Amino acid sequence: MVLLHGFAEDGTIWDGLTASLKNDYRLIVADLPGCGRSPLPEIPKAGMPLEELADLIIALLDEEGIQQCILIGHSMGGYITLAVAEKYPDRLKAFGLFHSTAYADSAEKIAGRRKSIEFINKNGAPAFIRQSTPNLFAESTRKERPELINSLIDRYASFDPNTLVHYQEAMISRPDRTHVLQQFTGPVLFIIGEQDALIPLQSSLQQTHMPRLSHIHILENAGHMGMLENRDGSHRILDDFLRQY
Repeated sequence: MVLLHGFAEDGTIWDGLTASLKNDYRLIVADLPGCGRSPLPEIPKAGMPLEELADLIIALLDEEGIQQCILIGHSMGGYITLAVAEKYPDRLKAFGLFHSTAYADSAEKIAGRRKSIEFINKNGAPAFIRQSTPNLFAESTRKERPELINSLIDRYASFDPNTLVHYQEAMISRPDRTHVLQQFTGPVLFIIGEQDALIPLQSSLQQTHMPRLSHIHILENAGHMGMLENRDGSHRILDDFLRQY
């Protein structure tokens, strides 16, 4: 299984799950360019679209001698997962969208991303991380487990602002990929946060009927960060999916 993190994260976001899964499965946890231990390459003026990141994931599989894998992407990592499934469907036994969507950004979402870019350019990455991170969590998590949110802010406050801006722009330009869900012949896993404010429950459910075979799980008491908010539930879902495929 290859795990792809989301926006303003790195591979350590999966630590709570990989600790329990690594004894039974071969896991590859990637740091996307500019995140964690992976440097951000020089980006051309036209930007580096998510499709190019799909090429990097395939290059990683080739380097490791892996012909097929199960690819799981969180949020933006799910957008890259869909790009891989579109360009290289034969390299995936199955894939999963962990709080992610095949729909393109709405006009409202694009406007929000552009405001975020302006905020980052004006105020820097630490201020953006402090402002945006609480919104990733369910209201119950914000009230009852503030230390979880604060630890995430501390972990990612030092993000390179250029990396944040680049990925916001890449997400704005990504196309609708619902056709990938419709055309992929293998199983697709959907992990949905019951209280996800970024990708609401109803929007997530609308895409689950598209694949030929869907595995649909709703994490209770979780927003956009189910691997942290409901770690045990997330582990059970992934373990069950991997055992089947």
